Amino acid sequence: MLNRRHLRIKILHALYAFEQSKQKTIAQAEKELFHNLERMYEMYIYLLTVMVEIKEVAARRIEDNKNKRLPSPEDLNPNTRFVDNGLIDLLERNHPLNEAAKKHKVNWMGEGELLRKWFKQLAQTEEYQTYMKAEETDFKKDQEVILRLFKRHLINYPDLHEFFEEKSIFWADDLDLVASMSLKTMKTFTNSSDENHPILPLWKEPEDEIPFVKSLFRKAVMQSEEHGELLREHSDNWELDRIALMDTLLMKMALSEAREFPQIPTKVTLNEYIELSKYYSTPKSSNFINGVLDKLFALLKEEGKIKKLGRGLIT
Repeated sequence: MLNRRHLRIKILHALYAFEQSKQKTIAQAEKELFHNLERMYEMYIYLLTVMVEIKEVAARRIEDNKNKRLPSPEDLNPNTRFVDNGLIDLLERNHPLNEAAKKHKVNWMGEGELLRKWFKQLAQTEEYQTYMKAEETDFKKDQEVILRLFKRHLINYPDLHEFFEEKSIFWADDLDLVASMSLKTMKTFTNSSDENHPILPLWKEPEDEIPFVKSLFRKAVMQSEEHGELLREHSDNWELDRIALMDTLLMKMALSEAREFPQIPTKVTLNEYIELSKYYSTPKSSNFINGVLDKLFALLKEEGKIKKLGRGLIT
């Protein structure tokens, strides 16, 4: 589920927190980093189960209407298309998802009011109403409407963002990635899927990604002073304390990555950190970081501190 760019973002967050807290050890900070990475999976489970919970709200409303003192013909013969939705049914019965929810203690208990609000909002959308009025449906149409409701509406609700921010201050930055992974997962279901249909793991290739996170975080911390000196010497007369903290952290990370991962081309590293600077630093940071890192990468190659291995990785 996690890609390298998002791993870099989480490491950047951890380095920033470590920089602000002078009392943490590297081991403590690393443990917190992996805890935050693991918690991303909780958000993934929340997003895969939210439509199941909203469906339960709709089902309870149908039953409440039937039990009115004077139910209308519509109350007695309700449109159950949404509560019978094929994709939601598969998600509700999915063993890997239910086991993951149990393992990570993810549930929507106590959020009834929020779920009722979301159902009311979704029920007013054009997508929902068109779906409910259609003459017929099938699994593909069931799937399409849930994907549209999720992507176009639910994921953009401010109170969904607030719900996740209350769970973790880091989840605001994780939502786009985790939402895209949730959509990707829901698209893999078909009308022939059974209860054991797989969901995504947290780590795509744990044997590669976990060592990448550990090594890059540790090296960025341990080489911080050395790289700070390099930045002081080669930042076009800028004093280090005048450079934005996020710029400094991004450049120190980039230098550690270029030195410690011979299989990653320097061009890839340079481009990745320029892109990160566009989201996490000042408007002018990308050009500044590009110029400084380009100069320092060339210097460290001359000194033999950056060595790339393998065909196509020399530059």
